[in-house]
Amino acid sequence: MNEIAKINSNFTKHLNVVILYLNVHSYYSFKYGTMSPNELLEEARTKGVFTLCLTDINSTAGCLEFVREASKYGIRPILGVDFRNHLQQLYVAIARNNDGFQEINEHLSKHLREGSPPIPRGAPQTWQNVTVIYPWEIYRKSLHNLLPHEWVGIKPHEVTYLHLQKEALPKDKLIALPTSTFRHKRDYNTHRLLRAIAENALLSKLEPWQVAGDVDRFYSPAELATIYKETPQLLLNAKRIAGESGIFFDFSDGRPHQNLKTYTGSDANDFQLISKLCQDGVSYRYGKPTRQIQERINKELETIRAKGFVAYFLINWDILRYARSKDYFYVGRGSGANSIVAYLLHITDVDPIELDLYFERFINLYRTNPPDFDIDFSWRDREDITQYIFNRFPNTALLATYSTFQYKSVARELGKVFGLPSIEIEEMNTSRKSGKVPDTLVQKIMSYSQLIHDFPSHLSIHAGGILIGEKPMTYFTATHLPPKGFPTTMFDMVLAEDVGLYKFDILSQRGLGKIKEAINIISENHPTDPKIDIHDIKRFKRDERVKELLREGKAIGCFYVESPAMRMLLKKLKVEDYLGLVAASSIIRPGVARSGMMREYILRFRFPERRKEAHPVMMDIMPETYGIMVYQEDVIKVAHMFAGLSLAEADVLRRGMSGKFRSREEFQEVRERFFNNCSAKGYERKLTEEVWHQIESFAGYAFSKGHSASYAVESYQSLFLKAYYPLEYMVATLNNGGGFYRPELYAHEAKMHGAVIEAPCVNQSESQTTIKEKTVTIGLSSVKDLEVNTIERVLGSRAKKGAFLCLEDLVSRTGISLDQLALLLRVGALRYTGKTKQRLLWESHYMFGKMGGGKSKMQEQQLFGLPSIKDFELPALTVDPLDNAFDELDLLGYPLCDPFLLLRDIPFQPVMASQFPNFLGKTVTMLGYLIATKNTSTLKGDAMHFGTFIDQEGNFIDTTHFPQVARKYPFRGKGFYRLTGKVVDEFGFYSLEVTEMEKEALLSSIKMESA
Repeated sequence: MNEIAKINSNFTKHLNVVILYLNVHSYYSFKYGTMSPNELLEEARTKGVFTLCLTDINSTAGCLEFVREASKYGIRPILGVDFRNHLQQLYVAIARNNDGFQEINEHLSKHLREGSPPIPRGAPQTWQNVTVIYPWEIYRKSLHNLLPHEWVGIKPHEVTYLHLQKEALPKDKLIALPTSTFRHKRDYNTHRLLRAIAENALLSKLEPWQVAGDVDRFYSPAELATIYKETPQLLLNAKRIAGESGIFFDFSDGRPHQNLKTYTGSDANDFQLISKLCQDGVSYRYGKPTRQIQERINKELETIRAKGFVAYFLINWDILRYARSKDYFYVGRGSGANSIVAYLLHITDVDPIELDLYFERFINLYRTNPPDFDIDFSWRDREDITQYIFNRFPNTALLATYSTFQYKSVARELGKVFGLPSIEIEEMNTSRKSGKVPDTLVQKIMSYSQLIHDFPSHLSIHAGGILIGEKPMTYFTATHLPPKGFPTTMFDMVLAEDVGLYKFDILSQRGLGKIKEAINIISENHPTDPKIDIHDIKRFKRDERVKELLREGKAIGCFYVESPAMRMLLKKLKVEDYLGLVAASSIIRPGVARSGMMREYILRFRFPERRKEAHPVMMDIMPETYGIMVYQEDVIKVAHMFAGLSLAEADVLRRGMSGKFRSREEFQEVRERFFNNCSAKGYERKLTEEVWHQIESFAGYAFSKGHSASYAVESYQSLFLKAYYPLEYMVATLNNGGGFYRPELYAHEAKMHGAVIEAPCVNQSESQTTIKEKTVTIGLSSVKDLEVNTIERVLGSRAKKGAFLCLEDLVSRTGISLDQLALLLRVGALRYTGKTKQRLLWESHYMFGKMGGGKSKMQEQQLFGLPSIKDFELPALTVDPLDNAFDELDLLGYPLCDPFLLLRDIPFQPVMASQFPNFLGKTVTMLGYLIATKNTSTLKGDAMHFGTFIDQEGNFIDTTHFPQVARKYPFRGKGFYRLTGKVVDEFGFYSLEVTEMEKEALLSSIKMESA
């Protein structure tokens, strides 16, 4: 009996053999599909399907996840892509093997990266390992001769029309092609809602071509067998294609990594090079190495070679060698900062011998992934570094992330889809919080919002991850070209690591830009001072001025130590040394603080007798931090030495705590072993739970010690610059986007150190803020809405022809528009003319009025000249001395004068922050200018706030707003607040526990009153 006869005689017996699904969509068909890969696989298993082909629309974003998960469901995966122009299906490409998948990825990448060219109707004829299936509707329009690997797909609803077709169909090349996009009515409704969001259309206005037909559901094998009963050859052809197709990616624990295998071309040469670089580095870092240093180097090198990570280190070295050749500042951090090899290769500036850094945190024989190197560059330099990497190494791509739908945004979008007005959409979100029972439509919106929550919406870019592979990146994924301009994967960090691709983190921060620019400004403003060696960290650690800034928390502008929380912690700990700052850098992280261990650390730091409360084993493991887990590697230490887990198990525990892996079975097994081992060691259950709670609370948030040390190094550099050159450093801070606070605070800090702040001026200002001696002139780029083109014209003309003589000269030489000119006049940028800004505004309107329009054009000015401004009498103009302040507030974001001058008369005598010690435990009323707020919550989930203000003397007022006060007296934006509360002192840090708060009114300028 032949195959067809067998099928006709007994469908059910052969369902699992011949019913194949070759056109299946997951929700990685963005804003189209409705099922996650796991839901697809579960649906297939439930229906008795054991081979499934994922073919998302112009996307391979879900492919690796699909393959990784398929074996858990007993399903053989096949991969492909559903190629479409918008929603018109052109062909389905199915990979016969991994090479075929690469061919598909290269083809898709070409069109995604080129952007506008549509995908050709005909698939590439050069494909060697790909099966192509054309939809019948596409094929019948061309009736071209099919190549051996090409087929014509017949969908379920088309089967009954086959015998009616007059065209000569290639019957031996027809294949069953059901499309599976949803499972049931709810999925189909979800699909239509997603399509409405994608098209920005009302649900009722969707056109039929904008959505899938209801026939694109996941049929059961029995249903398909019935549908194709009269054409069983179509099912056999599908079986043949499936049999010829397959895919394999290694996701096992012992998989080899897929990064670039060698740097020089051979393992031996790589090891020879890294060994030589280490010996060269020893001379620079240590002079003559001790036995301990040499043993550490040898141990690391052998482990790095055994794990196959030599090239990984050398690539990082290569990137940073280029950075040094360009005089780029950088900071190497991450777990790799625990490595002496990284220190010798100038990847980091952290000495692991000095800090006794835990070797097994960054690498051990049981750890599958290489150490993390997070390399921070100035935000001005990172683009060039990225370009260098792409030019230097083949098989390179940026790493993607998935931007997902979140409940609130989905609800808002669905409100639009259903045609709700904006006010009702907002009421809908409010009613959810208040517990009011919504109407039927709102209930439906809320239900589908919950369903769509966490669906991938589109691809985005990882903050700094770059992959450098041994194989072309298209072996694993198609790449697209986002606005950043570099090829980018279609999978995220987790999948990259699972398949053996480990990222290089090339990050940017403004702190490094501040340091580099500050050094340049210092050399210009103090040309006779000795050149600063910013890498002389040992000197900075000993410097008394730096120690004082640390002790007193006077670190505004100095990297992360400027935040209110760090200023508080530094004062509580009275930190004045490197190790103290390193510890503070980690215990400030959310997990340590929330677990209560930050407070315990402070107590044990300040009161040595308190250290006796530490468990002896914990004290032995972590004597430096008094038996308290502070650093991320402490998890490994405690798991290994306290609970008796192997290093491999301890590393699973550490990684599991990050959150990404908490659901994995491997992590749960290690957790059980942790408790079982502790029980076997005789620890009380309460102690074990307490230690586990500490691990669980902070492991996903805490820094490694090397990472904290790297941050501390940058903080010391910033602190030294501020200690000796505060004005230049504050100017550099303003020019690099500030830091934790608004630019206003850095201008205030400069004034507190003796600076004179000048408003922008077309004859004095550059694009950015500058300093000469103690005069700081705000840059033109700080003026709100002043266009880059205007700034370039002003500076270009001034460089060629000198200073502007008057208003007419400025307009004539720059061709500035009236709107742009008004901004300059209002901010006082033409005050050198000796005329008031009111008169200059009158003159400018007169001039432009005579030209017959509100905009000037350079060509007209050059041909005909400007209308002459004759002396004319203006009506009496009242000049309000506060007009300048209000214009600065509008255009710069803050007034250059004392902001307290903008207040109405204050009918009370406020207490100053400097008087806190005199009012400890008492209720006082203060007047504060709001600088920053931080929203947080109690352990019960109630919202509370912390506030940072400055008083009339320029000192900080730090406030706490507990839940009841936070609800009753919410913050109402920038401005001045009357603060009533109790003065408290905790470890020498004074703050105000607010009980009442009221926002104070500002004076009104004449301009504002007349508006």
